[in-house]
Amino acid sequence: MRIEEAEALDSADPLREARARFRLAQGMIYLDGNSLGALPQATPELLARVVEREWGEDLIASWNAHGWIDAPVRVAAKLAPLLGARPNELLIADSTSVCLFKLLSAAVGTRPERSTILSQQGNFPTDLYVAQGLVELVPGLKLVTLPAEQLAEGIDEDTAVVLLTHVDYRSAAIHDMAAINAAAHAQGALTLWDLSHSAGAIALDLQSDACDLAVGCGYKYLNGGPGAPAFLYVAEQLQAELRSPLSGWMGHAEPFAFAPDYRPAEGIARFLTGTPSILTLAALDAGLDTFAGFSMEQIEAKSRRLSQLFIDEVEARCGREVTLASPRDPAQRGSHVSFAHPNGDAVMQALISSAVIGDYREPNLIRFGFAPLYNSFAEVVRAAEILEGILTTRSWDQTRFSARARVT
Repeated sequence: MRIEEAEALDSADPLREARARFRLAQGMIYLDGNSLGALPQATPELLARVVEREWGEDLIASWNAHGWIDAPVRVAAKLAPLLGARPNELLIADSTSVCLFKLLSAAVGTRPERSTILSQQGNFPTDLYVAQGLVELVPGLKLVTLPAEQLAEGIDEDTAVVLLTHVDYRSAAIHDMAAINAAAHAQGALTLWDLSHSAGAIALDLQSDACDLAVGCGYKYLNGGPGAPAFLYVAEQLQAELRSPLSGWMGHAEPFAFAPDYRPAEGIARFLTGTPSILTLAALDAGLDTFAGFSMEQIEAKSRRLSQLFIDEVEARCGREVTLASPRDPAQRGSHVSFAHPNGDAVMQALISSAVIGDYREPNLIRFGFAPLYNSFAEVVRAAEILEGILTTRSWDQTRFSARARVT
């Protein structure tokens, strides 16, 4: 595709106005929003207000005067439409790993007669680490991993919970959430989904898909900033049954009564633990505002068009040099695309040196994330052109020996 054709697609893009909501460096093609979302224009001003006026002037009165105390549920309510969830089923709190531990432990606790956590071989490592840690704490509990194609049939009467990442962090392959949920429920098991590479990029309907539990991070497609707090989801009908293993004061039924014994709050609030991180919640609040006026169906449609255009362009220009490592069917793919190259780490460093920012995943994958709110079709074509130039001239070879010394 010629760059003029891509620019015409951008002119007709129903999301074209969203790009102005972000600060993007001139001349940079940022294709790593699946690792860290771009800075929203509104975030610095909002944080300055929270710091200078609310904290600086009103101090502790801001817990009530500015609604700090309600921030975990207020910001969660803004997220709910992006996930197809009810506001009272979501909470913003902690990190993804902490939220995962809370819900995984709670789920296992409701199935004491069962001894298996079932997950996918090659699942996101941190998720497996959390499960391994819980197994060490609970006598008789075990973690079983299976290839993706064997998961549904691997659920049995000993499965307490099925733990899966909805979109694979390497390939972008998507699990059929509704089908896995149905298979688990048929065996009396619960499901727990990691939505970190889904939320804000593809349309989700946790209610219609009968999702039990879910977690996800706020710093990728949700644009909440580095270290943004995570979210957790507990289906309404399960909230009274589940008990958080971290019984902190903010999850108490009467946190300011300072009673000596713990009594969990009603509903989703029981999964709070410590004092909310107000500054990071404010940044996530601004990140969620960037979605205002757009539907997740629109966002997903653009995601698929961007990723498909990139695949078409790269294969047309570089097909002999790289191999597609993501599903070819757009409906089976999240919002990033991976290609394999024998020297993928050096190739990605050469791209970064050319102001095309993606990332690298072992053993040989160059990965490109497409954030529909701010990535353009013209950027996609230009990135493919630059990749072609790097592979044709082998300029990646110049960065081969320094490529591993980095954080992405």
